[in-house]
Amino acid sequence: MAGIAPLALAASPAAAAPGSPAVRPPLGWNSWNTFGCDINEAKIRAAADAMVSSGMKAAGYEYVVVDDCWQATTRDAAGNLRSDPVRFPSGMKALGDYIHSKGLKFGIYQAPREETCAQYFNAVGGATGALGHEQQDANTFASWGVDFLKYDWCSPWGTLNDQIASFSLMRDALRATGRPIVYSINSNSAHSNTGPSFDWSPVADMWRTTEDITDKWRSGCTGDCFMGVTEILDVQAPLHAWNGPGHWNDPDMLEVGVRGTFSPTENRAHFSMWAIMAAPLIAGNDITTMSADVRTVLTDPDVLAINQDSLGRQAQRVRDFGESEVWAKPLSDGSVAVALLNRSGSTATISTTATDIGMPAASGYNLFEVWTHAASNTSGAISATVPPHGVAMYRVRTGSTTPTDTFSLRGVGSNRCLDIIGGAPNDGAQAAIWDCNGGLTQVVTAASGQLRIGGKCLDADNRGTANGTKVILWPCNGGTNQQWTMQADGTVRGVQSGKCIDVNQAATANNSPVILWTCSGAANQRWTRV
Repeated sequence: MAGIAPLALAASPAAAAPGSPAVRPPLGWNSWNTFGCDINEAKIRAAADAMVSSGMKAAGYEYVVVDDCWQATTRDAAGNLRSDPVRFPSGMKALGDYIHSKGLKFGIYQAPREETCAQYFNAVGGATGALGHEQQDANTFASWGVDFLKYDWCSPWGTLNDQIASFSLMRDALRATGRPIVYSINSNSAHSNTGPSFDWSPVADMWRTTEDITDKWRSGCTGDCFMGVTEILDVQAPLHAWNGPGHWNDPDMLEVGVRGTFSPTENRAHFSMWAIMAAPLIAGNDITTMSADVRTVLTDPDVLAINQDSLGRQAQRVRDFGESEVWAKPLSDGSVAVALLNRSGSTATISTTATDIGMPAASGYNLFEVWTHAASNTSGAISATVPPHGVAMYRVRTGSTTPTDTFSLRGVGSNRCLDIIGGAPNDGAQAAIWDCNGGLTQVVTAASGQLRIGGKCLDADNRGTANGTKVILWPCNGGTNQQWTMQADGTVRGVQSGKCIDVNQAATANNSPVILWTCSGAANQRWTRV
């Protein structure tokens, strides 16, 4: 076990690049993680539409970023960039105008050397990098209404000083246009990694600290390869002093929902950790087809509030127990966000204290778990059972609050916990049993006669009362089919039906479904609070 000193509350010493418009970590979407070079103006317009219709815009997301492969293979006769005539026949200004018409902002991609990454790796032809055209390209971007530039090194050439000079040149060119354009750089692509070895705060608004991300919890990569979530956390953790308003460490785009690779638990943990690090949150999934659970993760207001906090502090890893970690982030109202991260493949109990996370001495503290909305009081101890590849994330304040009645229900017959099939609190998902692990969909809050999981209510499907009626999750509506009473014998009885929550056919295996059945007091109908 490695111990780290309690969190210090001193302000970050780094300073923002001159004229930085990125006062808070940018929120947006980028085309690369899902589409790569397979982009066109219809897909980008559809993404802009989806950012609005999905609720992402209302949650604070604003940048729609077109990554590499938008450009034609040659410049025009005057040396100006132009869009690929097949992929983007209407041109980039028209695309930007469409994005702006949705109340969103327009982002684009370029590289400082001769070639973009796609050109360097021969995915597309041409050599239309910005070398020798920096001010011309900046002026072009401004004339198209660009609000965000991703600037990707994509060359093995150059020392760190060469990179600093080149990236500073485009910074100055963008600022000279008079348009507030967020400047995002990556010094690591096709080059030895300089992102984590230099404080880029005076040069850019956000800068990549790591290799490219991939949709893996752990990839085993430590350099010159695609990194998983845990490898990126290890690179990012020591760099907290460089982060702050106008200058953000960028651990790369989000893999939440990309190709459906991550489980709901992993999606929440990945998003929580990027949020608590005050990282830019740039979604990389196909937001036109994302599931309800992925949308819920990306738009969670309590997690986004931690990310967007005006203090702009990156969380520090204040305790490292190997596969279990404690991260803490001071917030502008004096509270502290804390993440209890389980990197391992087994359920773990993770503990810390108010002192460890930098809270001032007090007679007591209140804890609000941002995903389950469970509230509790403590004299200083903070502890949770965390599922594999999962996180418990709290906002900790001094003083007391009214605690919620929060628990898990363990089946007497199965010794497994009431859960939701798929591990996500989706509308209509059926209740089942699963190994007890403390995950979001095993945390039950009793309130007003309801049993709530993930902010939704256990519900007798379609107001059914017959034996075999599914027990599902549904938005709370106050109906009597969402009212339950906990009986002295351990059964849970539906108010409307008078029937009990029952593991179908007394099964004991994981994912055995839960239904209504005439109350008998059998072991498959009895539950203990844990």
